[in-house]
Amino acid sequence: MNELFKEVMVWKRIDALSAVRYSCVNDLENGKFAVQSADFFRLPLTTNSTNDFAMQFAELFIETPPRERCTWFDSLADAIFHHDEVFS
Repeated sequence: MNELFKEVMVWKRIDALSAVRYSCVNDLENGKFAVQSADFFRLPLTTNSTNDFAMQFAELFIETPPRERCTWFDSLADAIFHHDEVFS
């Protein structure tokens, strides 16, 4: 089995002090998109939080296959919209 995914980072500015980074994956076999996680940043930033988010992305990706863990959509925008609806 040769499952290949491309990591796609999408940023949304929330206000003058905060932003969210959507950590998405693109399934290269079928072209669909999913949001694996959303990381929230607030000024002032710390190195530890950024490193923790990167480690969490890798752990989630390895622990459960993305095709089982995620809900998939034809567009990146639809995947992000769905994620916001579910987790808001």
